[in-house]
Amino acid sequence: MLHSKLIHPKSIVVVGGSDNIHSPGGRVLKNLLDHDFKGQLFVVNPKQDSVQGVKSYNHINDIPEVDLAIIAISANYVLDTVRVLTRQKNTKGLIVFSAGFSEKDKKGEKLEREIVEMINEAGGSLLGPNNIGLINENYTGVFTTPIPKLDKKGVDFVSGSGATAVFIIEAAESMGLTFSGIYSVGNSAQIGVEEVLEYLDHSFDPERSSKVKLLYIESIKNPLKFLNHTASLMRKGCKIAAIKAGSSEEGNRAASSHTGAIANSDVFIDTLFKKAGIIRCYGRNELIIVAGILLQTESKGKNIAIITHAGGPAVMLTDVLSKNGLKIPHLEGEESETLLSQLFEGSSVSNPIDFLATGNAQQLEAIIDFCENKCPEIDAMAVIFGSPGLTGVDDVYDVLNKKIRTSKKPIYAILPSVVNVKNEIRDFIKKGNIAFHDEVLFGNALAKVYNQITVTEKVQDPDLNSSKKIRALIDKFSNGYIPTEAAIELLDYAGVKFAAPVYVKNEAELKKVSKSVTCPVVMKVEGPLHKSDVGGVILNISNETGLLDSFHKLMRIEGANSVMIQPMIKGMELFIGAKKETNYPHVILCGMGGIFVEILKDISASMIPVSEKEAVKMITDLKAYPMLKGVRGQSGINIQSFAETIVKISDLLTMIPEIAELDLNPLMATKNDLTAVDVRIRIEK
Repeated sequence: MLHSKLIHPKSIVVVGGSDNIHSPGGRVLKNLLDHDFKGQLFVVNPKQDSVQGVKSYNHINDIPEVDLAIIAISANYVLDTVRVLTRQKNTKGLIVFSAGFSEKDKKGEKLEREIVEMINEAGGSLLGPNNIGLINENYTGVFTTPIPKLDKKGVDFVSGSGATAVFIIEAAESMGLTFSGIYSVGNSAQIGVEEVLEYLDHSFDPERSSKVKLLYIESIKNPLKFLNHTASLMRKGCKIAAIKAGSSEEGNRAASSHTGAIANSDVFIDTLFKKAGIIRCYGRNELIIVAGILLQTESKGKNIAIITHAGGPAVMLTDVLSKNGLKIPHLEGEESETLLSQLFEGSSVSNPIDFLATGNAQQLEAIIDFCENKCPEIDAMAVIFGSPGLTGVDDVYDVLNKKIRTSKKPIYAILPSVVNVKNEIRDFIKKGNIAFHDEVLFGNALAKVYNQITVTEKVQDPDLNSSKKIRALIDKFSNGYIPTEAAIELLDYAGVKFAAPVYVKNEAELKKVSKSVTCPVVMKVEGPLHKSDVGGVILNISNETGLLDSFHKLMRIEGANSVMIQPMIKGMELFIGAKKETNYPHVILCGMGGIFVEILKDISASMIPVSEKEAVKMITDLKAYPMLKGVRGQSGINIQSFAETIVKISDLLTMIPEIAELDLNPLMATKNDLTAVDVRIRIEK
């Protein structure tokens, strides 16, 4: 948890402060002064007694006790400085701008670790090192520019990269996005994105706190903590959008199962974000456009009216919204004709509503009133208005400003004329509005926001009566793939139906069991990991001679130690897999089975625990879902049984966190039944 003196210090010392405002220590001091820090302010500078009009001490030992230290000196001197601050000056908040720590080399990593240990001993909080600082309503503790306008109704922004934070702030300012607080975590030596989210969660005030959070993430060290606090913020009414840059080293290793090959690090991030309800973005512009949309009045549906005086942008916006599942309802009837009579000849009101390049403020107001009051089928409005440069358009933006504030339906202002009406747009933004500049970028972001679905159903803890037997079974084995017999036993404990197998190691055993085997059967080699790749699966064996011939063929495969015999089961081939990576919860995947898993890569994924509602959504999200339901006279499968099996595997993974990879491929599905016919489970203790 962030210490209160990091958030609301009564006194600050800038270690390395100077008169040179082009240096980090000089600029942060200027920012503190320019933005009227209310508490006591000190500087440590060995050569000056006064810096920018602030009292300066020549040595850190000479300063009085201080709540917060902002450190902008060489990395080599930071440890000694922190020692004095934490042990002699009762300093609990520390921001370290300095670079040259874990991001540089092993020596820097060791130094960073020693600094963190010292601050932990003192019960303090460290932001950084290698960061740009913090901005909140109490102080402006950054060495960068621009300093954005703070607004309680703006967004909270947490960034793992200082430079990226600056770029996002610059772009956000140009469209009118405001900020409530900005946190740059740098190396996240002690405070990472998760700890800032913890603070935002615990300090959340529904009346005063920002309800939109933006994240730029380079590392998630504690996924469960991240999930806990993002999900908690969402339940409190917040919306969160995030970029996750980079993927873990673990995710790049060669995988030995179908699931391992598919479930890369990006899948873990995707499922983590989905579990929390976070809108995932892939670039800075997308992030701030999504934020701008989230700050508007929330729409009650997906039906959009496009209002424009420029046909091309309206067509492009219509295309992108339609392709992403949003609706542009056709408008007609007596009220539409009345509206058309108020517009210039050549206008169209069918939606998009085009009132031509010469359209004016009075016409725009009439159109918005029509959509607001006469069109119950319209949920939101997108207004595209620029200027050909013929006349001023201040009155148009005055109408937009007024209607955005009074309309019960959200109105999104797309203002592309960033040159012709630069001043008008600037004034529009100064009034507290958000101006989107590109209709296609806006349309994609709007679709992402409107299509965001969060499954909030609480998942019950698994109630497996065989938990002691499961634990005893797992304890028998060391790391690696467990024997198929043991994997089948685990599935039985979990309630997953498996095609009854018989194992034979030699011809004598085969002859003994052949009397009781009902053909047709399938025979599979045991030993090699990927049976199909080595010709280790033989189907539709219909007699005793076929059993004997197939047995000898399979046992000649390198690595073969036995043969498994199962009844031939017909049905549609499905797949359920699971994987665990580093300290993330397991991810479960489902899709079409057999060879289609890796060829088509039509999979859905979710992070455990998975509720039945989530499992059903996983299935309905598959491109193959129409096939699963049944198409063109062909029977579908039992969707409910498929979903229940996903939940059973989720429960099993909750019980056995040691499972690193699990493959059920294929499961044979019919309209009445679902049976697993192959399983692989690898454990890592």
